[in-house]
Formats: sequence, C-alpha cells, structure tokens
Amino acid sequence: MNEIFHSLEHTVRLQSLVWLEPVVAQTTSPIAVFQQTNLINIVFQLLGALAILLIGWLVAVIVAGVVRSLLKKTDLDNRLAGWVSGGRTRNAVNTEQLGATIAFWVVMILAIVASLNALNLTTVSQPLNDFLKQIFAFLPRLGSAAILIGVAWVVASLAKAIAIRTAQSFSVDERIAEQNDTDPMAPSPFLLSETLGNALYWFVFLFFLPLVLGVLDLQGPLQPVQNLLNDILGALPNLLKAVLIAVVGWFVARVVRGIITNLLAATGTDQVGAKLGLSRAGVEQSLSWLIGTIVYVLILIPTATAALDALQIPAISGPATAMLNQILSAIPQIFTAALILVIAYVIGKFVADLVSNILSSVGFDNVFYWLGIQAAPSTPRVSPIDYDTEFQTGETMLQSAETPSTRTPSEIAGVVVMVGILLFATVSATDVLNLPALTLIVAGLLAVFGRLLVGLAVFAVGLYLANLAYSLITSSGSRQSKLLGQTARIAIIALVAAMALQQAGIAPNIVNLAFGLLLGAIAVAIALAFGLGGRDVAADQLRDWVQDFRR
Repeated sequence: MNEIFHSLEHTVRLQSLVWLEPVVAQTTSPIAVFQQTNLINIVFQLLGALAILLIGWLVAVIVAGVVRSLLKKTDLDNRLAGWVSGGRTRNAVNTEQLGATIAFWVVMILAIVASLNALNLTTVSQPLNDFLKQIFAFLPRLGSAAILIGVAWVVASLAKAIAIRTAQSFSVDERIAEQNDTDPMAPSPFLLSETLGNALYWFVFLFFLPLVLGVLDLQGPLQPVQNLLNDILGALPNLLKAVLIAVVGWFVARVVRGIITNLLAATGTDQVGAKLGLSRAGVEQSLSWLIGTIVYVLILIPTATAALDALQIPAISGPATAMLNQILSAIPQIFTAALILVIAYVIGKFVADLVSNILSSVGFDNVFYWLGIQAAPSTPRVSPIDYDTEFQTGETMLQSAETPSTRTPSEIAGVVVMVGILLFATVSATDVLNLPALTLIVAGLLAVFGRLLVGLAVFAVGLYLANLAYSLITSSGSRQSKLLGQTARIAIIALVAAMALQQAGIAPNIVNLAFGLLLGAIAVAIALAFGLGGRDVAADQLRDWVQDFRR
C-alpha cells in the first residue's frame, strides 16, 4: 500500500505541472479534474498489469503442457526417478507433473514480476527479481553438474559391465560355488562378479562427487567428501596389494593341497588311515585329505599375515598378526604333540591286540567263571548258517545270522592297556604343549586310573580266594561246612572290598572306620554269643579247677 501511495504521489506531482494552467482557467473544480485524471491512469496501469499477468498465465500453461508432453515421450526422467527412489515404484516421483509444475511457476514468477513493474511497485518486485537472477545465475552450474553426473553414469556403467564380463569370462562365480560344495549351475545368492561390478560402479560415482560439488560451489560438503576420497585413494594401493597377496596365497594353497592329497592317495595313505580308524566312506574324510587340508591351512596362515601387514593399518594388522605369529610359533609344538599321540595310538593298538591274543590263548576269557560271576565257562560262538536261495539267479549264498557282539575279558583288558598308553602319551603331549594345568589334570586322571586298576585287581584276587576258601571248606563234608564256608567267603570279600576301596582312594577314612566297626561288632556279637551260651559249661569247668586246686 505504501508503494501505491508513493506512485500516486509521483503521479500527482507530474500531473500538477501539466494541468496547472488549465485548472486556473477553468471554472470547474481543479481537485475533481485532478482526481479523475489520476484515476484513469491508475485504471490503465491495473489493466495493463492484469493483461500481463493473464498472458503470463497462458504462456505458463502452454509451457507446462509442452514440458509434460516432452517428458512423457522420453524415459530418461523415469529412470532418474527410479534411481533416486531406489526402484520403489509405489513411492516413485511423478516426474512429468513435477517438471510441468516447475516450468509453470517459473513463467508465472516472470509474469508476476512484469506486472509489478507495470504498476511501478519496485519494492515488491525487487526480491522476486533477485530470486530469479539467482536462479538463472545458478542454472549454468546446475547444467554443468548434470553433465558431470551423466558422464559419471556412463563411465560407471561401462566399468560395471567390463568388470562383470571379465569376472564371468574367468568363471569366478562357478569356481567359488565349487569351493563351497554347491551346484555351480544353481542360482547363488552371492555373485562375486555382480559384487565387484556394483562396487566399481559406486566408486566411479564417488570419484565424480567432488567435481559435482565443486561445480555447484558447495564448499561445506565438498571438504569432507574430498578428505574421504583422498583417504580411499591413499589406502587403495595397500588394499590392492593385500588382495593380490591373499589371492595368490589362496591359489598356491589350493594347488599344493590338491597335489599333496592326490600324491598321498596314490601312495596308499588312505589304507593306512583306514587301519588307524579313519573312515574311507568319502574322500573328504580320508587321511590324504586331512593332511592336504593341514598343509592348506599352514600356507594360508603366513599368507593372511602378509596380507594384513600390506594393509598398513596397525589397529587391525597388529593384533591379528600377533595372533597368527603365536599360532605359527606353536605349530611345531602342536605337531610334536600330535606325533606323540599318533605313535602312542599305533603302539597302544598293537599292544592291545597283543595282550588280547595272549590273554585269550591262556584262557583269560573264563576269568568271570573263575571269580564265580559266570555260571559256566564261555565257549567260542559259532554263528549259525542261513541258507538263502535266490531263485532269480539260481545261486545259493551262505549268510551268517547277525548276533549281538560283546567284548570278551581279554578284549576289555586290551582296551584298558590301550587307554593307559594313551593317557601316558597325553601327559607327554600336554607337557610338550607347555600346558601345566592340563598336564596336572591328565596326570591326576592317570593316577586315578592306576588306583582303580589296582583296586579291581585286589578285589578280583580276593574274590577268587573267597570262592577258593568256600570250595575247600564245603568239600570237607561236615554238617556245618556250608555255613562255615559261606561265613569265610563273606569275611574275605568284606576284607578285600575294604582293601580295594582303600587302594582306589575312595574315602579311605570312612572305609577304615566302617571296616573297624564291622569287625568290632562281629567280635562283640561272637563274644556275647559264646559268653551267654556257654556260661554253664564255664561254671562247671571253673568248679572242677577250684576243687583240684583245693586238693
């Protein structure tokens, strides 16, 4: 309103000079003539401003329609909108409507500024003029940024396509699928070629990002992005060096593993592993595969150390390298301990078989009969023969019926000997590994194992002596022979049971106290029985002794 008043004041001053003489000569009121003339001028100015605004609106509508039709004919805007929205069609931006709206309001702002200038409202139109000047001054930068983004997209797409085609030509995804024991033809959720292509694609955009921000003169976001890009470019040579070392080491480890596995399999190592108890059902579990895998890991450990050192990141490579160096320094001790256990296993298996055969030849399998645990001596089992005739081929095959297998006492003794040898070897292996706590535990287990064996031996000997005493006493044929024999057997078994428990170290104080109380109770019971039952006989005997003494 102030601007309108200033315009009216300016108009009044100009018209006063023009109409001064006629106003003096006329008989009508000068003020009425002055007001009528200024009102006509203001009306013409308003009509002109409205005409400019109407024409601008028509032009804006036409331009918006043209922009909308052009955008509908091209697919570039839809691709750009999909890229911005991340491929979500539901939330995708309507680029045709957005472009038409922007074009409409740009033309309308120009029309509004022109209409305000027609009304001489410079105070109102000046901010809009400044806004339009900034927009049109920024348009070249925006166009340059758009051109750079387009160039970056072209370069990134080419780099991605080249990386994917190169990886596919070397069959990288199929080789990785073979290493993971999956079907190479099956679709994999992870494709290394696609991953490399996407990484290279976005790296190209990251490389162009400082250029785009520099063209747009955005110094605030430019500096952090520039520092990030400098750090990435500075670490890229070390990263490529580490990746190259890791790939070469992995390839060498694979080749060496294949050579060693095939060489050992050709020399019959798998048969030796089968004799040692390793399964030959699958190649993956054979002894040759196990040795090849160990060599594979031994090659990968220094490879990982070298790759981490190549990164030159002390916060990551320092602890990891120290850990790998400790593993490498412990490998000789681990191999020595493993060799001790393997040799002990071989010796233990040989000694166990030898002991089982010797004890079986001397009749040790009847030990349960000797101890009175088994009713009759064991006899070798003869598997019944089942004649199964197959009418399809006309051949008769002999098939043995399946019988449940139980270990004989000689086989149990062989297993005990083998376990003892393995325990001794385990003590030596833990000592080589410099694990004092584990050495103490295994040594304690070995001591307990020895005490249990001695206790079982004592109990077995005592049980044999108890049965022998029972047999000797009952063979006398007296009326009380069975009672006396059973009493002797129970007494001997109680004695050797206490001795066996004490030898095994199972609560020796409680065992001694219980055994003493038991013997004391038996002695008191016998004393009371004889004392109360034979007092008359003792009185007669004492009476005879007194009479003889008086004579």
